[in-house]
Amino acid sequence: MAYDVSQTRRFLRQYKKLNDNIANDVDKAVVLLAGKPHSGEKKKGDLATLWVYKFNNGNQLYLLGYSIDDDLRLIYLESIGSHENFYRDMKRLKR
Repeated sequence: MAYDVSQTRRFLRQYKKLNDNIANDVDKAVVLLAGKPHSGEKKKGDLATLWVYKFNNGNQLYLLGYSIDDDLRLIYLESIGSHENFYRDMKRLKR
């Protein structure tokens, strides 16, 4: 049974700024995560609640940050962006 997906406002703002081919890759990643939410990489330390799914678009690496609530079977999409400063921005958000 697939998990439901919920977007944060931050994710939605970032998603709207993406060009169409990157947005299509994000959509594919979200469908994949809804079926297998633990296919990303769980972070440690300050970002212990965060999971990250990585994918490439051209030569650029993109990261999709999300958290999982297994009791509610819900995935919260938190952030999307290139690798550059992704983790720094997420740490700032988690404070």
